[in-house]
Amino acid sequence: MDQKREGPDLDAYFERIGYRGPREATLAVLRSLHALHPRAIAFENLDSFLGRPVALDLPSLEDKLVHARRGGYCFEQNTLFWKVLTALGFEVSGLAARVLWNQPEDTLNPRSHMLLRVELDGATWLADVGFGGVTQTAPLLLAPGREQETPHERCRLIETADHYRLQAQIGGEWRTVFRFDMTEHFDVDYLVSSHFVSTWPASQFVTTIMAARALPAGRLALKNDRMTVHQTGGPSKQVHFATPAELRVTLAADFGIDVPEPALFDARFAELGFGAG
Repeated sequence: MDQKREGPDLDAYFERIGYRGPREATLAVLRSLHALHPRAIAFENLDSFLGRPVALDLPSLEDKLVHARRGGYCFEQNTLFWKVLTALGFEVSGLAARVLWNQPEDTLNPRSHMLLRVELDGATWLADVGFGGVTQTAPLLLAPGREQETPHERCRLIETADHYRLQAQIGGEWRTVFRFDMTEHFDVDYLVSSHFVSTWPASQFVTTIMAARALPAGRLALKNDRMTVHQTGGPSKQVHFATPAELRVTLAADFGIDVPEPALFDARFAELGFGAG
């Protein structure tokens, strides 16, 4: 009788993201994986948008993100990344953040975002492969005030009396992405948060189509029937989709996502009035 595999299928995961390097717990490996993951596995919320359950157990995550070549949101992306890093020997723990992107600095939101803490060679690093259009493409050293280069945006951490704020430099302006502290979070915490954001009727994960992908020289960011193409060092452009069929083609071609239940997706697209102009 075959024994049940307990850890992630590293061969399949590395094939999925195009990684061919060593399998060891080093900063170089962490940087490589963190750069490749958000290029290969898109951020997306199609399951919650379509009223489908979102599972966070490892077999379900591998079936969806690795084998079915789908994407996922932060709880899915970072849980899978956590399991992979742990299997390689990294010391990883979970954190949670309050999202402030496109919101006033004093907004007090629930802790609806997941990120990871990685202890390596006496230093603390922050890993996060699941924040949509500004997903990190490199681990960040927990060094408040230091500007840190990534393959995409320059980032920095701001320390306050009781929390940190992650900021990204966009168009020459520092913009806050989220706030967090170092309180450890566990699988059960993320199950509760994920269930809430994927089922609460007013949640943007239920009412809005979202997808994002990091490119070698830019980013793609989709919201409902509009996609913004950001080019590093160049202008951004926007594409409008008049029909759900057009959007499904783009999700497959540019984000690598095969839309589940196309008929239901098309009906939800029309129901919410997307594509009108």
